[in-house]
Amino acid sequence: MSARPLPRPRSDFRWFAPIQTRWSDNDQYGHVNNVVYYSYFDTVVNAFLINKAGLVPVTGPWMGLVVDTRCSFFAPASYPEPLEAGLAFAERGRSSLRYEIGIFRAGGPETLAHGHFVHVYVDAANRRPIPLPESLTAAIDAAAAG
Repeated sequence: MSARPLPRPRSDFRWFAPIQTRWSDNDQYGHVNNVVYYSYFDTVVNAFLINKAGLVPVTGPWMGLVVDTRCSFFAPASYPEPLEAGLAFAERGRSSLRYEIGIFRAGGPETLAHGHFVHVYVDAANRRPIPLPESLTAAIDAAAAG
């Protein structure tokens, strides 16, 4: 069995986006429910894809399908607390990409939660794997460069 993950520092992540918690994110214990973090993961990955990599939702020629995801939790968050999500890019394959995602308190130094999200990129019409779109690889390289 591997060692339990530890919180990660901001410096591990290359691209950030704000996440505003919502009243409905809280569970009966008064903190953001664990399943909501997966929604945050999806939100930040798609914000990057739309704003930086040229994804056109619904009508575009390519899309990423989630094939694997994981999240580890370290500290609670609650509505109305503003959060941030950070992205890093790892394990770039021919048609797949593993995003490392960290959830932080706005401006916070360490992750409240972090995990990964693996997309396989496919042709939107036939859902067959394609090489990573050039606009995506260019956006990843630009984010990694700083």
